Amino acid sequence: MIATLSGKVLIKGTDRVVVDVGGVGYEVFLSSDGISRLPDKNEDAFLHIHTYVREDAFLLYGFLEEEEKEMFLILKTVSGIGPKLALAILSGIRVGELGTAIVTQDVKRLMGLPGVGKRTAERLCVELKEKVGHLGTGEDKGVRPAMGVNAAAGSIVSDVLSVLTNLGYPDPLARQALTAVKRRIGDERFAELTLEEMIKEGLRALA
Repeated sequence: MIATLSGKVLIKGTDRVVVDVGGVGYEVFLSSDGISRLPDKNEDAFLHIHTYVREDAFLLYGFLEEEEKEMFLILKTVSGIGPKLALAILSGIRVGELGTAIVTQDVKRLMGLPGVGKRTAERLCVELKEKVGHLGTGEDKGVRPAMGVNAAAGSIVSDVLSVLTNLGYPDPLARQALTAVKRRIGDERFAELTLEEMIKEGLRALA
Protein backbone atom coordinates (compact mmCIF):
# COMPACT_ATOMS: atom_id res chain seq x y z
CA MET A 1 0.00 0.00 0.00
CA ILE A 2 1.15 3.55 -0.70
CA ALA A 3 1.46 5.49 2.58
CA THR A 4 3.11 8.73 1.43
CA LEU A 5 4.07 10.50 -1.78
CA SER A 6 6.77 13.09 -2.28
CA GLY A 7 7.22 14.73 -5.67
CA LYS A 8 6.38 17.69 -7.87
CA VAL A 9 2.88 18.97 -8.51
CA LEU A 10 2.20 18.19 -12.17
CA ILE A 11 -1.52 18.93 -12.47
CA LYS A 12 -3.73 20.67 -9.90
CA GLY A 13 -7.49 20.27 -10.28
CA THR A 14 -10.48 21.19 -8.15
CA ASP A 15 -10.61 17.89 -6.27
CA ARG A 16 -7.43 16.08 -7.26
CA VAL A 17 -3.77 16.54 -8.01
CA VAL A 18 -1.24 14.63 -10.11
CA VAL A 19 2.09 14.27 -8.34
CA ASP A 20 5.15 13.40 -10.43
CA VAL A 21 7.28 10.92 -8.50
CA GLY A 22 10.32 9.89 -10.46
CA GLY A 23 8.58 10.27 -13.80
CA VAL A 24 5.39 8.49 -12.69
CA GLY A 25 2.27 10.60 -12.24
CA TYR A 26 0.04 9.61 -9.31
CA GLU A 27 -3.53 10.93 -9.28
CA VAL A 28 -4.54 11.80 -5.72
CA PHE A 29 -7.92 13.03 -4.46
CA LEU A 30 -7.88 15.75 -1.80
CA SER A 31 -10.34 17.87 0.14
CA SER A 32 -10.91 21.37 -1.21
CA ASP A 33 -8.99 22.72 1.77
CA GLY A 34 -6.07 20.46 0.91
CA ILE A 35 -6.13 21.57 -2.72
CA SER A 36 -6.10 25.23 -1.69
CA ARG A 37 -3.03 24.70 0.50
CA LEU A 38 -1.02 22.66 -1.98
CA PRO A 39 2.12 24.18 -3.49
CA ASP A 40 1.84 25.57 -7.03
CA LYS A 41 2.53 23.58 -10.19
CA ASN A 42 6.11 22.28 -10.53
CA GLU A 43 6.77 22.80 -6.81
CA ASP A 44 7.55 20.02 -4.33
CA ALA A 45 4.71 18.47 -2.34
CA PHE A 46 4.48 15.84 0.38
CA LEU A 47 1.25 13.97 1.01
CA HIS A 48 0.08 11.34 3.47
CA ILE A 49 -1.82 8.75 1.43
CA HIS A 50 -4.71 6.37 2.05
CA THR A 51 -4.84 3.67 -0.61
CA TYR A 52 -8.39 2.57 -1.37
CA VAL A 53 -8.74 -0.65 -3.33
CA ARG A 54 -11.92 -2.20 -4.70
CA GLU A 55 -12.68 -4.55 -7.55
CA ASP A 56 -13.01 -1.83 -10.18
CA ALA A 57 -10.70 0.86 -8.83
CA PHE A 58 -7.39 1.67 -7.16
CA LEU A 59 -7.73 5.17 -5.68
CA LEU A 60 -5.38 7.38 -3.69
CA TYR A 61 -6.62 9.93 -1.15
CA GLY A 62 -4.13 12.53 0.01
CA PHE A 63 -3.72 14.67 3.13
CA LEU A 64 -1.28 17.41 4.10
CA GLU A 65 -1.33 16.43 7.78
CA GLU A 66 -1.47 13.11 9.58
CA GLU A 67 -4.41 14.38 11.64
CA GLU A 68 -6.53 14.90 8.52
CA LYS A 69 -5.78 11.37 7.34
CA GLU A 70 -6.62 10.00 10.79
CA MET A 71 -9.95 11.84 10.81
CA PHE A 72 -10.69 10.57 7.29
CA LEU A 73 -10.12 6.97 8.38
CA ILE A 74 -12.25 7.47 11.50
CA LEU A 75 -15.11 8.94 9.46
CA LYS A 76 -15.04 5.90 7.16
CA THR A 77 -15.85 3.62 10.09
CA VAL A 78 -19.34 5.14 10.30
CA SER A 79 -22.03 3.24 8.40
CA GLY A 80 -22.99 5.04 5.22
CA ILE A 81 -19.81 7.13 5.00
CA GLY A 82 -17.44 6.09 2.24
CA PRO A 83 -14.23 7.77 1.03
CA LYS A 84 -16.01 10.34 -1.15
CA LEU A 85 -18.34 11.52 1.60
CA ALA A 86 -15.53 11.53 4.17
CA LEU A 87 -13.48 13.75 1.87
CA ALA A 88 -16.49 15.99 1.22
CA ILE A 89 -16.97 16.42 4.96
CA LEU A 90 -13.33 17.41 5.37
CA SER A 91 -13.79 19.90 2.55
CA GLY A 92 -16.35 21.76 4.63
CA ILE A 93 -14.55 21.97 7.98
CA ARG A 94 -11.07 21.81 9.47
CA VAL A 95 -10.13 18.71 11.45
CA GLY A 96 -9.99 20.36 14.85
CA GLU A 97 -13.36 22.04 14.47
CA LEU A 98 -14.91 18.78 13.28
CA GLY A 99 -13.53 16.93 16.28
CA THR A 100 -14.95 19.56 18.60
CA ALA A 101 -18.36 19.50 16.88
CA ILE A 102 -18.56 15.72 17.28
CA VAL A 103 -17.45 15.66 20.92
CA THR A 104 -19.81 18.49 21.88
CA GLN A 105 -22.59 16.85 19.81
CA ASP A 106 -23.15 19.98 17.75
CA VAL A 107 -25.63 18.34 15.37
CA LYS A 108 -26.61 21.64 13.79
CA ARG A 109 -23.00 22.40 12.82
CA LEU A 110 -22.52 18.91 11.42
CA MET A 111 -25.71 19.16 9.36
CA GLY A 112 -24.18 22.14 7.59
CA LEU A 113 -21.46 19.93 6.08
CA PRO A 114 -21.68 18.54 2.52
CA GLY A 115 -23.75 15.34 2.35
CA VAL A 116 -24.55 15.26 6.08
CA GLY A 117 -28.21 15.09 7.10
CA LYS A 118 -29.66 14.91 10.59
CA ARG A 119 -29.42 11.13 10.85
CA THR A 120 -25.79 11.06 9.72
CA ALA A 121 -24.91 13.95 12.03
CA GLU A 122 -26.43 12.12 15.00
CA ARG A 123 -24.62 8.93 14.02
CA LEU A 124 -21.31 10.81 13.91
CA CYS A 125 -21.86 12.09 17.44
CA VAL A 126 -22.88 8.72 18.86
CA GLU A 127 -20.28 6.55 17.14
CA LEU A 128 -17.26 8.87 17.13
CA LYS A 129 -17.54 10.87 20.33
CA GLU A 130 -14.97 8.69 22.09
CA LYS A 131 -12.69 8.44 19.05
CA VAL A 132 -11.99 12.03 17.98
CA GLY A 133 -11.48 13.94 21.24
CA HIS A 134 -7.72 14.14 20.67
CA LEU A 135 -8.36 15.80 17.31
CA GLY A 136 -10.55 18.60 18.66
CA THR A 137 -9.53 22.23 19.19
CA GLY A 138 -11.76 23.23 22.09
CA GLU A 139 -10.70 23.44 25.70
CA ASP A 140 -14.13 22.42 27.01
CA LYS A 141 -15.33 18.93 27.87
CA GLY A 142 -11.81 17.52 27.88
CA VAL A 143 -11.08 18.17 24.23
CA ARG A 144 -7.36 18.60 23.67
CA PRO A 145 -5.95 21.14 21.18
CA ALA A 146 -5.15 19.65 17.79
CA MET A 147 -1.52 18.78 17.19
CA GLY A 148 -1.46 20.19 13.69
CA VAL A 149 0.47 23.40 12.96
CA ASN A 150 -1.30 26.27 11.30
CA ALA A 151 0.24 29.65 10.49
CA ALA A 152 -2.74 31.28 12.18
CA ALA A 153 -1.75 29.65 15.48
CA GLY A 154 0.72 32.45 16.19
CA SER A 155 3.08 34.94 14.67
CA ILE A 156 6.15 32.94 15.69
CA VAL A 157 4.92 29.84 13.87
CA SER A 158 4.17 31.96 10.82
CA ASP A 159 7.65 33.50 10.96
CA VAL A 160 9.29 30.10 11.33
CA LEU A 161 7.35 28.72 8.36
CA SER A 162 8.50 31.73 6.35
CA VAL A 163 12.14 31.12 7.32
CA LEU A 164 11.99 27.42 6.47
CA THR A 165 10.34 28.00 3.09
CA ASN A 166 12.89 30.71 2.29
CA LEU A 167 15.58 28.13 3.00
CA GLY A 168 14.08 25.98 0.26
CA TYR A 169 11.85 23.60 2.20
CA PRO A 170 8.35 23.12 0.71
CA ASP A 171 5.59 24.59 2.88
CA PRO A 172 3.91 21.18 3.53
CA LEU A 173 7.22 19.69 4.71
CA ALA A 174 7.89 22.69 6.94
CA ARG A 175 4.44 22.31 8.53
CA GLN A 176 5.00 18.59 9.01
CA ALA A 177 8.32 19.30 10.73
CA LEU A 178 6.76 21.75 13.18
CA THR A 179 3.88 19.35 13.81
CA ALA A 180 6.45 16.65 14.65
CA VAL A 181 8.23 19.03 17.02
CA LYS A 182 4.94 19.92 18.74
CA ARG A 183 4.04 16.27 19.13
CA ARG A 184 7.47 15.43 20.55
CA ILE A 185 7.78 18.19 23.14
CA GLY A 186 4.10 18.84 23.90
CA ASP A 187 1.78 21.81 23.42
CA GLU A 188 2.90 23.78 26.46
CA ARG A 189 6.63 23.57 25.74
CA PHE A 190 6.03 24.27 22.05
CA ALA A 191 4.15 27.46 22.88
CA GLU A 192 7.10 28.65 25.00
CA LEU A 193 9.73 28.27 22.26
CA THR A 194 11.43 31.41 21.03
CA LEU A 195 11.77 32.11 17.31
CA GLU A 196 15.36 30.89 17.29
CA GLU A 197 14.53 27.74 19.26
CA MET A 198 11.61 26.86 16.99
CA ILE A 199 13.73 27.34 13.87
CA LYS A 200 16.42 25.09 15.36
CA GLU A 201 13.89 22.42 16.30
CA GLY A 202 12.25 22.63 12.87
CA LEU A 203 15.57 22.21 11.07
CA ARG A 204 16.43 19.25 13.27
CA ALA A 205 13.10 17.61 12.38
CA LEU A 206 13.79 18.21 8.69
CA ALA A 207 17.31 16.74 8.84
